[in-house]
This record gives sequence, structure tokens and C-alpha cells, in this order.
Amino acid sequence: MGEDAGTVGRRGHLTIYLGMAPGVGKTFRMLQDGHAALAAGRDVVVGVVESHGRAETAALVAGLPVLPRRTLVHRGVTLDELDLPGLLTRAPALCLVDELAHTNAPGTEHPKRHDDVEALVAAGIDVLSTVNVQHLESLNDQVAELSGVRVRETFPDAVLGRADEVVLIDLTPEALLARLRDGKVYPAARIAASLNGFFRIENLAALREVALRQVAEEVESRRLVTGAVGTRTQALARDTPQAVGERLLALVEPVPAAQRLVRRAWRSAQRLGADLDLLWVAPPAYAGGRADGEVERQLGALRQLASLLGATFLVEASGDVAGTVAAVARTRGTTYILLGRSRPARGLGRLATPLPQRLMSALPAVDVRIVADRSTRHDRTDGP
Repeated sequence: MGEDAGTVGRRGHLTIYLGMAPGVGKTFRMLQDGHAALAAGRDVVVGVVESHGRAETAALVAGLPVLPRRTLVHRGVTLDELDLPGLLTRAPALCLVDELAHTNAPGTEHPKRHDDVEALVAAGIDVLSTVNVQHLESLNDQVAELSGVRVRETFPDAVLGRADEVVLIDLTPEALLARLRDGKVYPAARIAASLNGFFRIENLAALREVALRQVAEEVESRRLVTGAVGTRTQALARDTPQAVGERLLALVEPVPAAQRLVRRAWRSAQRLGADLDLLWVAPPAYAGGRADGEVERQLGALRQLASLLGATFLVEASGDVAGTVAAVARTRGTTYILLGRSRPARGLGRLATPLPQRLMSALPAVDVRIVADRSTRHDRTDGP
């Protein structure tokens, strides 16, 4: 057992290596830092590292102690997963855990690998982990708009926020494409499809901008370590005053498009240092909490997303949308209201005053913002 692991009351130190796309060198850098820790006399163990057939990465793994993965069988398929119980028993000083957003196989302790990492950190074990920026839950819609690819494996932004260090592994799109063509990212059989798909230079440029912006936002509130592969520079968070007393209220409906609004609202709340409430003003018939299957399914998805992002989800049944929103806003101390494309008022004629105007009239001290719906746009060059 490592001498500095498992200390009562001590949380481990979590370092996350963040990149714009596969192949930029996150795992390679993590392994380099693991070797440096081992050379300094620390008790280091590899919990899980995915080399994806990259010879340079596999060579670095070979020089480190590795805890064997455990094997599970799910629907006749044999799967190898991180051995969390084994790691907790082994209690190394430092553990390397690749691919933070990974979804675990059924039968493991947690549904996601980031939950495993939290368990290790809670046990006093320092952890190095890796992830690409497109896996952040709040960026899911933005990444889909930029790249045309909907990422299915996501993790809560709060996990990144709880990290003690975030190391940006930066690489120019041109350099990454050169690595791809040289067979250093994927096997030869996958190169052509990758170049014509996710790895188009315009996609990579956009994702790099997103990664850099994410890091810039993180540096506002804490010390952040950044650097290109092979380099490390340190920057202290600026003493920027946080917004005082800000609170956002996002108006949602149980439809798929609402998830995009929620993510945009959460990003806005993060930039303001504000809390986020989500409100659905349900029809009066919902007062008993009953709805058809599709509405309940969408509500469940919204509640799950709210839980992932740390937002509060509220439901109020009423025929007076504007009045109900105004009442909730006053009770919650709302300073910003975000809503999607306005719909006709319930029970009123076609000439009824639109909801945004009614809210601004009822809440003159609250800013009202309409979030654009890009879900039907086809212009791939639209910015976030």
C-alpha cells in the first residue's frame, strides 16, 4: 500500500487531461507523468489505459505496474472493466484511469467510470484521468452542431469542476491530421473514413476553440495547469469578482429540444457564477402528476439532465404561464429568464401578447433572453 494513500479524511488529488479530439496525446502525457511519479518513489498503478493500438502508448504502459482488469460477461459478450474493488484494496498512492466518460458494463459498482474515479479520490487515492471536450454534458448540442456527430457518452461538467488540476493537451488541427495520416491515431483501415468524417479540419478547428474556451472559463475560478504535449505552464486564477446573487430560470417543456435549452442555460449560469432553476408550467390537467407516456419519458430525461448538471427542476401546473413564471421568479430570486421559441398563449387569441413581453412587463427587474433554436439549421459554419 502506498504510504500516502488511504489517509483518514484525506481526499485524493484528481488531475484531468483534456483534449479536443482522440489522438492529441492525452493518454501519452498521463503515462509520462505516471512514469515521473514512479521515478520519484511514489506507489503508482495503472487501473485502465486504452492504447487503441498505438505503439508509443503501449510502450509507456509496459514500464508501469498494471492492475489486471476484471472480466464480465454481458449478453454473451466478454468485457474487460476497471477493477474498482481491487484498486481500493490495493490502495496505491497514484492511479491512472483512462477515458473518464466511459460507460461501465452492467454488473459493476457504478454506471460510469467517472463514478469509479470519484470513489478512488474519496478513498484518498490520487488519480490521473483523460477525456475529450466533446464528452462534457453541457457541450453536447454545441459539439453536434459543429461536427455533425452526436456524442452518446457524456459526463457531468461538475466532475471537471471538482478536478484539482486540468491539463490542456493542445495540438493544432494540422498536426493532429498528420498524426492520423501517419497511423499514430487509428489503424490504417480507419484512416480514410476518419479523414472524411469527424477528423475534417474545420471540425477539429472548431473543437479546439471549444476546448480552449472551456479552459479559459475554468481559469476564472482556480489555478489551472495548461500546456501543449511535453510542456507545462502554470497560471494563477485572476481575482475576478464573481457575480453576486445571480440566479437563472430556464423555461422548459417535455420535448427533446428542451435539452438543448437546458445545456445553454447551464453554460450561461456557469459564466455568471449563478444557480440554475428549470421550470415547466404544465397544463392544469397535470395537477395530479399524470401525463401520457411520451411526456413522462421526456420529463424523466429532463430530470436526469438537471441532476447531471446540478440544476433544480420545478413543475407547476397552471393555465397562466406568465403569472406562474413571475411568481416562481419572485420566490426563487431570479435575475435572468431564458426561454426558447415563444408559443401562443394558452386560452388566448392569436393577437395575445407574446410570453417574453408579458414576462418583461411582470418582471421589470429581470432580464429575459430568448435562446435561438439551431436544431433545424443546416449551416454547419454557425458558431456557438
